[in-house]
Amino acid sequence: MIDVMTRFTGELRSAGVPVSTVETLDAARALEYVDLTERESLRSALQATMVKHVEHVEPFNRAYDVFFSLQPVLDALESDREEDTEFPVSEMAAEEISELLREAIMGGDSDRIRSLSRAAVVAFGGVEAGRPVGGVYYLYRVMRGLGVDSMFDDVDEESSPLEQADQSRVRRRRIELLRRYIEEEIRRILVADRGAEAVAATIRKQAIEDVDLGHATRSDLIRLQDTIRPLTRRLAARLAQRKRALEPGRLDVRRTVRKSMSAGGIPIDPSFKKRRVSKPDVVMLCDVSGSVSTFAFFTMQLMYAMRSQFARVRVFAFVDGVDEISDYFTPGVDFTEAAGRVMREADVVAVDGHSDYGRVFSTFEERYGDAVTPRTTLIITGDGRSNYRPAQEVKLAEIAERARTTWWLNPEMSRFWDTGDSVMSRYRELCDGVFEVRTLRQLESFVEKVSLG
Repeated sequence: MIDVMTRFTGELRSAGVPVSTVETLDAARALEYVDLTERESLRSALQATMVKHVEHVEPFNRAYDVFFSLQPVLDALESDREEDTEFPVSEMAAEEISELLREAIMGGDSDRIRSLSRAAVVAFGGVEAGRPVGGVYYLYRVMRGLGVDSMFDDVDEESSPLEQADQSRVRRRRIELLRRYIEEEIRRILVADRGAEAVAATIRKQAIEDVDLGHATRSDLIRLQDTIRPLTRRLAARLAQRKRALEPGRLDVRRTVRKSMSAGGIPIDPSFKKRRVSKPDVVMLCDVSGSVSTFAFFTMQLMYAMRSQFARVRVFAFVDGVDEISDYFTPGVDFTEAAGRVMREADVVAVDGHSDYGRVFSTFEERYGDAVTPRTTLIITGDGRSNYRPAQEVKLAEIAERARTTWWLNPEMSRFWDTGDSVMSRYRELCDGVFEVRTLRQLESFVEKVSLG
């Protein structure tokens, strides 16, 4: 069991679930109080001790299904299946398995559905030992072989439309149960053949905090939207705690001496001046062209969600023109709708719609230069690719010279900087820091730096 726990912890960390050594020890102690044959009780005990945030529940469950709920696995891939099943596959035709499953689903017999699902995997799955094929492929083969899509085409014409709709919902739930049983059986076979680590790696999803914002899929964007709000709440709470920890500042000599009078002049209880942590003004200058626009919008979203940590936030978007978009993101506005308005209404295209950093810096200095003051933290987001147009470093230098701090966030991998039309090295020397920020995790770390800076 110790070996399984060690490997399970390693898989959780690989899947982006932060599990400390102390939490692993707590999980091991929890095993003393649960019945190891009760899979859901075991799942609950491990989840309670090893998972801290709701977004990590899904990767935990995927890993658990491989390492625990599928144990013990069977060594043989086919012969033991037939012996351990109520329905010997060698004596059954494919049509018979489908018909029996249809009857079991209509009757709601979950034990019979589970047993028949194991027979169906052997009959239709075609799982081959050593073949590097994922479980989704085998699931598709089994479901297609059973003809699940057409299993309930017939309708009870004597039932009312309401009864028919209710029957349909019940059958869909039972088909979903069948799908889950088939997935479990396929995983059991794959784990027996390849080992838990190899199977877990094939179903592992990248942690949402580590998804590349510049290449996020539609499903990734939905997950990212769901993650932003709890992330900002956690970040705000952590920043507040850190600021409170910084409160004791320099020794207040006058108050300390005055209080020491009651102790014969001995400073038993020294007094300290409260340390003031000033909130910075933030001005964001965001490239919203091409693939970097997704990164820019998520940066804006996080900054606006964290606006309580800043004295003021002003945001400017650009492509080859630049326009202020602060009013697009007022409190309570739908962020997706606001981002769409930026692309439709903001004056961010001045010539041909291709990035032109030099022109943007010149235009910004001319129109909005007074937005940057000695209290301002200036944040520029973009890949620094200016389509071989003049870089106009002198204009960025004029803007950065007035700012308290200038940081550049680049969503492109640093090894690609200064290749092709990238001029990052020419801008880098004018900034207080240039960071590769491609993920929410890196963005979260950066926001902490801004808020405490």
